[in-house]
Amino acid sequence: MSAPPPTATAARPAPTSDFATLTGIIRGAGLLERRHGYYAATIGLTLVVFAAGCVGFVLLGDSWWQLGTAVFFAVMSTQLAFLGHDAGHRQILRSGRANDRVGRVMGGLVGISYGWWMGKHTRHHANPNHEDEDPDLDIPILAFTRGQTLDRGGFVRWTAKNQAALFFPLLLLEGLSLHWTSVQAVWRGGIKGRRVDAVVLAAHIVVYLTAVFLVLSPPVAIAFIAVHQGLFGVYMGCSFAPGHKGMPTYTDATALDFLRKQVLSSRNIRGGVWVDFALGGLNHQIEHHLFPSIPRVNLRRARPLVREFCDQRGIEYAQCGLLMTYRHVLQHLHEVGAPLRAQDSAR
Repeated sequence: MSAPPPTATAARPAPTSDFATLTGIIRGAGLLERRHGYYAATIGLTLVVFAAGCVGFVLLGDSWWQLGTAVFFAVMSTQLAFLGHDAGHRQILRSGRANDRVGRVMGGLVGISYGWWMGKHTRHHANPNHEDEDPDLDIPILAFTRGQTLDRGGFVRWTAKNQAALFFPLLLLEGLSLHWTSVQAVWRGGIKGRRVDAVVLAAHIVVYLTAVFLVLSPPVAIAFIAVHQGLFGVYMGCSFAPGHKGMPTYTDATALDFLRKQVLSSRNIRGGVWVDFALGGLNHQIEHHLFPSIPRVNLRRARPLVREFCDQRGIEYAQCGLLMTYRHVLQHLHEVGAPLRAQDSAR
C-alpha cells in the first residue's frame, strides 16, 4: 500500500540558494581557512623592506636621487594599504579586534584613517555599483552613469565631459585626497575608533613632514612629496578602479540576489602571481566580493571554482587582461560624458 500524499502542513526542505551552494564548495576546499604563515611572512617582509627604505632615505641625504626613493615609497605605501585592506576584511587573524589593530598600524604608516576607510568600503561591498548606495560612484568631478551627468555644471561639468582623458592625470591627486578626506573624517567624527585614528594620523603627518624637510632641502622635499603622493594615488587608483568601473550599475528597481549582484558588477583581471602581487589580490575581484574574508593567497584557487559554478548557471563572469580592463574603464567614461559633449557642441 502506497504512502499517503503529503498534506499542506507537511515540512518541506528549505530551498538552497545558489550562494549557499557555492559557499559550501569554497568551504569544502578549505579556502576560508586563515593563512597565518603566509601573512606573517608577507607582513614581516613588507615591514622590513619599508624600514630598509627609511634607512636608505636618511643615508642618501639631500639629493635629487631621492625622487627614485619617492617612487619606492609610493609602491610601499600601496602595498601597506593592501595589507590594511586585508585586515579590514578579517583575512589575516580570527579576531575582529586583532585585525583592526593590524589595519590601524597599516593605515598609520600610509596616512589613512582606518575607521573612515572601513565605513566607506563596507558600504561599497554591500552595494557595489549601486547608483545611490555605492560611495565609490560618488565622486563629484567624475560621472559613472548617465544620470550623474544631469546635475553637472561649471568646472565639474567640464571634468565629466572630458573625464576619459583626465582619468589618469586626476589619479595623481588621489593620494592627497585620501589623506585629506581621512583628516576631515576624524575632525568631523562619526567614525569608529576616531580618537585612535586622530593620534595615528597626527603622528604620521608630523613624522613624515619632519623627516622629509629635515633630510632634504625645501626644493627636493617638495619634489619628493609630489612624486611620492602622486604615484601613490596613481597606483591605488589603478588597483581599485578596474574591478567595477565600466561594469553594469543598478538601482533598487533591479532585483538581484547576493551572488548575481556581486558577480555581475565585478570584473577580474587575468595574469599570473605577479599580477596578484601588483594588485594586492584585487585582480580576483569577483571572488573577493563574494567571499571578502578569503585570504588573498587563496583567491587564485577559488577562481576556477567560482567561474565553473557561474558557467553552470548562466551567470556572466567577466574577466580580461590588465591593459584591456583600463581600456574598458576609459571607454565607459568616454561614453558617459558623450551627452555633455553633444550638448555643448549643439550650442
